[in-house]
Amino acid sequence: MSIMDLAALQKILSALSGARIACVGDLMVDRFVYGDVTRVSPEAPIPVLARKRELVMLGAAGNVARNAAALGGEVCLVGMIGGDPEGVEALRLVKAEEGVEGFVVTDAARPTTLKTRFVSGGQQLLRVDMETSGPASGDVEQRLVRTVRDVAKDAGVILLSDYGKGVVTAAVIEACRASGALMIVDSKARSFARYGAVDIVKPNAAELAHATDMPTQTDAEVEAALAHALTVCEAKAILVTRAAKGISLAVRGEPVRHFPGVPREVFDASGAGDTTLAALGVALAAKVDVSDAIEFAMLASGVAVGKAGTAVVTPEEMIEASITAHMAPAEAKIATPQRMADEIARWRAKGLKVGFTNGCFDILHRGHVAYLTQARAWCDRLIVGVNSDRSVRALKGEGRPVNDLESRAMVLAGLGSVDLVAPFDEDTPIALIEAARPDVLIKGADYAESEVVGGDFVKSYGGEVRLAQLVDGYSTTAAIARMQEKA
Repeated sequence: MSIMDLAALQKILSALSGARIACVGDLMVDRFVYGDVTRVSPEAPIPVLARKRELVMLGAAGNVARNAAALGGEVCLVGMIGGDPEGVEALRLVKAEEGVEGFVVTDAARPTTLKTRFVSGGQQLLRVDMETSGPASGDVEQRLVRTVRDVAKDAGVILLSDYGKGVVTAAVIEACRASGALMIVDSKARSFARYGAVDIVKPNAAELAHATDMPTQTDAEVEAALAHALTVCEAKAILVTRAAKGISLAVRGEPVRHFPGVPREVFDASGAGDTTLAALGVALAAKVDVSDAIEFAMLASGVAVGKAGTAVVTPEEMIEASITAHMAPAEAKIATPQRMADEIARWRAKGLKVGFTNGCFDILHRGHVAYLTQARAWCDRLIVGVNSDRSVRALKGEGRPVNDLESRAMVLAGLGSVDLVAPFDEDTPIALIEAARPDVLIKGADYAESEVVGGDFVKSYGGEVRLAQLVDGYSTTAAIARMQEKA
């Protein structure tokens, strides 16, 4: 199956506005501490993380709510926090989420669930959890039940996030089912039977294996595990997410349907299941056909795993992902300034060194190829700013460029040394350089370092300017002169 085409995607996105969603379940605070590891501690054989920055965001049911709202849903969030500073942080984060109305119950006797991840070079080094797993009870449980009853009245879909941290009790489940809304459960539980006759239970492959004590690697194994799971629970359907292998859906009384995935570069899988749940729920609340809703959810999760942390996915990002997926590989390298900035953020989160160079690149020749190869050797990712047609004319005069912007950008993007091509219309690339903040700015050795546009800016924050050697006898001007002589 290919990625959803743009027309189908836009049709779904236009239907999502105003879809009413109730997100119920365990509310967490996700903290990501990013830094560099360059040495081992003398006190113990462990890496020393030099902290650089920190991100704090809502996780679990909170992340589901964030994603549902980002896709256009009207979202009510029901969860539980403790009477601690982390609970205050969680409330602040809920209030800051546009499109999310929070109904949070406080249990002063327990801590707010906090997951702190330490990350270096795109890899998690350690996760530290602060939590209590005991179920809510007494007055706290009754407040949760009353809150669920209130918010579920007008919901088209209830998304139940059961991370086993106390919110999803039998009474809360019954309150959700009693609303009559379509109900999807994201379950980490050993048994799916506790949810009763819900519409969909959504485990991942590992969770399905855990719940059934059966392997879930191949399609045949997944089919057998799903068949067994349906015999021991009352759910109308079970949908299992299988990372790059896609999604498999078992509806009671029907053959299992497989929705193959599309290979994606995975940067951070944190919260990808939450994104899948949110996208699926919002689409079904908008009365989208289940097959299309699944494809929509797969596209959303594919975007999510390419971002740092428990990140939300926007309609604009899904549209760009759909467009990019249907492009040739070279076309996918041509970026707007905004997409350039987004790509750089991803690269930097992985600890990659970013380089930037620019030019007209009118008739690409051997000298250009050698120059760009040398530039790429000085960085992990190379961005090439390329002048627009108007900008080339302003620099080179009438009759230039010989090749239009689209042709020049496509040829550059086809080079293995080039990771991204960013067109610009201004007379100089300074705006692109300021947006990119490259670690190394590269120009040809026919410039003095003091003449390089953006050089002072790059050096002001610790970046460097490097001058690449040029191949004698090769230039666009000389190539044009030779063509004119032959004519």
